[in-house]
Amino acid sequence: MLTLNVKSAVAFISGKEWATQQEKALQSLDKLESRTGKGNDFLGWIDLPASISADEIAAVQTAADRLSSCADVVVVIGIGGSYLGAKAIIDALSHSFTTLLPNRRHPLVIFAGHHIGEDYLAELLDVLQTRPTACIVISKSGTTTEPAIAFRLLKQHLEERYGKAGARDRIVAVTDRSRGALRTLARQEGYPTFVIPDDVGGRFSALTPVGLLPVAVAGLDVAALVKGAADMSRTTAVRNADNPAVRYAAIRNALYAQGKKIEVLVNYHPKMHYVTEWWKQLYGESEGKEHRGVFPAGADFTGDLHSMGQYLQEGERSLFETVIHIGNERSGLTVPADTQDLDRLNFIAGKRISECNRMAELGTLLAHTDGGIPVVRIEIPQLDAHALGGLLYFFEKACGISGYMLDVNPFDQPGVEAYKNNMFALLGKPGYEAQTRRIRDAVNRLQ
Repeated sequence: MLTLNVKSAVAFISGKEWATQQEKALQSLDKLESRTGKGNDFLGWIDLPASISADEIAAVQTAADRLSSCADVVVVIGIGGSYLGAKAIIDALSHSFTTLLPNRRHPLVIFAGHHIGEDYLAELLDVLQTRPTACIVISKSGTTTEPAIAFRLLKQHLEERYGKAGARDRIVAVTDRSRGALRTLARQEGYPTFVIPDDVGGRFSALTPVGLLPVAVAGLDVAALVKGAADMSRTTAVRNADNPAVRYAAIRNALYAQGKKIEVLVNYHPKMHYVTEWWKQLYGESEGKEHRGVFPAGADFTGDLHSMGQYLQEGERSLFETVIHIGNERSGLTVPADTQDLDRLNFIAGKRISECNRMAELGTLLAHTDGGIPVVRIEIPQLDAHALGGLLYFFEKACGISGYMLDVNPFDQPGVEAYKNNMFALLGKPGYEAQTRRIRDAVNRLQ
């Protein structure tokens, strides 16, 4: 089970401030659980893990098996929460070099629609010409620019290659229950569909078919992932100061009140990189409003200690670190002895690689704490589906609590629309003519 260690961070906070923030966090938990806070029409994720039935998991697995039976590559099209949750889970739980493994038992899951990259999409289409291909398209509206462009290209590719009937068997849509462009198209074309719940926003959707279907296609244990999240949902519903989501939200906001404006989420396991990316979206999009919020950043240690390590050790003291510690690794790989010992590493010969990594983690913890950086430590026993499901739900619950502590709506994203409106105007979208003239004048002044 996940544990939270805040000893290092609490040392930077007065006892009175820590008590105040803990009480605020408990009050915010009350708002979440009673559904009385801002954005309460988007709280379906709170009870979601415990409400997913065995039949729903079986339906996801059946669809995944059908795609797996006809494809060596499955392209998942989505952006933001429609992409990052699945990417984080698949990367964390899959073999690091799955693309190079001979005789893979499950399709390779790759992603598109998460940016507007012409070369990326062109090169993707080049590769797909040589592989049996299927597609999962994820969009509540069906009109979000980045995934809509990618799906136009993939749909055209599949129809030209397999015919409309063949393409229909290779496309699954995950979309709104009853409305939107993608729902309309799915009805017209006869695509199998899964529903994005109305009361679950994109960045909280990893445990809906948005995340579960790609994860199942990759051959991972969906049931264990859901159970881990369900177990954590019960743990984080308890109203006491030992609730890890309450403590994490409280320590973040206590440090924020002390002028720590940046949180660096640190991992020591390369498979966790996209968990950090998912976390960055979750907290950045949820809290960054009304000129408030901790800025979420990420680092992969020990690699980034050789690039950003100098700044972290001696730069401006406006940040704190949250470290994800993974208890056990499975491989048992040790450092070999070498008769010449030219690299002078025989003193660690016979030690497990994971032990060396742990000592680097502890050494960094001491150095950064001594250097004035508060460090929060999140510990999970091992990197498996159950533990990862619990970790993702823990972050979601703490995010809702922390957002309410900042007195913002953690479940909307009004600022995201600004770039879209400007982009539509610059591209000449009908109905944007006046805005197009105004924006082109502004762009000309900037160039």
